[in-house]
Amino acid sequence: MIEKYSFGQPLETGAVVRTVSQSTQPFQLMQLTQSETGIRLSCQMDDEDVVYGLGEQVRGINKRGFSYISNATDDPFHLENKHSLYGAHNFLILSRKNDRSFGIFVDDPGRVVFDVGETKIDSLCITAGKNCVVYTIEGESLKEIVKQFRELIGQSYIAPKWAFGYQQSRWGYASAEDIREVVKGYRDLGIPLDAVYMDIDYMERFKDFTVDAQKFPDFPAFVTEMKEQGVHLVPIIDAGVKVEEGYPIYEEGVRENYFCKDEDGEDFTGAVWPGKSHFPDVLNSKARAWFGDKYRLLMDQGIDGFWNDMNEPAIFYSEKNLKHVMEEVTSLKGENIGLHSFYHMKGLVEGLSNNEEDYKSIYHNMDGVRIRHDQVHNLYGYNMTKAAAEAFDRIAPDKRTLLFSRSSYIGMHRYGGIWTGDNASWWSHLLLSIQQMPSLNMCGILYTGSDIGGFGSDATEDLLLRWLEFGIFTPLMRNHAAAGTRDQEVYRFGRTQDFRNVIRIRYALLPYIYSEFMKCALNNEMYFRPLAFDYPQDAHAPQVEDQLMVGDSIMIAPVYRQNATG
Repeated sequence: MIEKYSFGQPLETGAVVRTVSQSTQPFQLMQLTQSETGIRLSCQMDDEDVVYGLGEQVRGINKRGFSYISNATDDPFHLENKHSLYGAHNFLILSRKNDRSFGIFVDDPGRVVFDVGETKIDSLCITAGKNCVVYTIEGESLKEIVKQFRELIGQSYIAPKWAFGYQQSRWGYASAEDIREVVKGYRDLGIPLDAVYMDIDYMERFKDFTVDAQKFPDFPAFVTEMKEQGVHLVPIIDAGVKVEEGYPIYEEGVRENYFCKDEDGEDFTGAVWPGKSHFPDVLNSKARAWFGDKYRLLMDQGIDGFWNDMNEPAIFYSEKNLKHVMEEVTSLKGENIGLHSFYHMKGLVEGLSNNEEDYKSIYHNMDGVRIRHDQVHNLYGYNMTKAAAEAFDRIAPDKRTLLFSRSSYIGMHRYGGIWTGDNASWWSHLLLSIQQMPSLNMCGILYTGSDIGGFGSDATEDLLLRWLEFGIFTPLMRNHAAAGTRDQEVYRFGRTQDFRNVIRIRYALLPYIYSEFMKCALNNEMYFRPLAFDYPQDAHAPQVEDQLMVGDSIMIAPVYRQNATG
């Protein structure tokens, strides 16, 4: 049973596809407090109660004992003290032993805080804005609650079949020759490979939808060459459009008013990889269609897969904030800088990136309604991905195109998948990736996976092999590493036979993996599930944080400790 409660004047986010009438019943499952600034929902938790969900977050499967903030953030340091990662997935289930369990979805694209027993160990408290919609869901089981929620938000994206194969990526494949070398390394050793990713190195000076002709001469022919070897090329697309006269996408966006604005109505300028950039106003339907149609520039050259990045949106700095910081730092010149002054200066510099004041200075034109960005911040990555998916329906309506994103909001799962962002080559991040999968599936995100081996730091052979063993089961099975780290292609390590065998197991299991994925997508079910979802009578199941059900017939217990045997 689903009940809907609207507060204030909520924005239509697109998260929900099923019409639900406003409830005529009082809000009963949690205590409701309303103020001029927002709403607060709270309830007591018994010792044995478990909280599941919230999608892409740190900590374990059971979310008790910490606070989580839905505020999409470009933060590569996925440590236990982080309250926000790249997405905003405002759905959780309070599983109760001595009372009725329920799910709750807060449809608010701004900042939402879930205090799950951090401030007060036995209290669940949710704080949201004054304009939002809250859905409560009750069912006979945890699976039933999730199924009702998934029916509310719509069916999950289905990737092309080739995107369930093994895939290799690295920030640093800077030319066609680099990619040829990678493909040859796999083919020479008989290791399956279905895709190679192209990070920002392929672009002409980091400009979206361009290809550097010096590094990739005759790009369409190269795409064909790779496909003839069974390899799909998957380029990255970033949110920021380089400010550069003569760059058609920049000039069109300025001319047609397709970019986000600042307080004065001028195109907002923030810096990312290309330097000074503007950001497409993807919350505006015309701008969204315009930006989406630009994917054609690469699709016409044979590309059939993309990954959207930097779409929280990440901002390295704004001119206004940079000027302020430079003035502050310059004022200290010649001073005997003490402890407090040093840390003040350090904080100013570190605070340049993804600054809250910058986000408050950005404005969207939501089809005639001017709205400040921080009030809809969590919708940006969702709508960038929606822009691409809607364009694919126009450009290649009879074909599945691979698409996944770094940032997301509930509802984006209908248009693409996600990867879990810039993790590190740490054993703790292998465990984190295991624990994130069921939480993401609860929110409809089925096509997902982590950077196998870890993105930052240097992967050891032991860690990479264990991560691959888990990656056998993730729909997105992609090995990805950062520039400046150890080469992470599996053929560069000594235990080649072991790596080959693990990857071949993936292909042997593909009929099961693909069938179970399709069944879950079409029936609004979870592909990864905590044991307690399948074994509700087992008193130990809610305590298990490192073992999952995969589909209906496989249970996995991945190894995530260094020097383990077996």
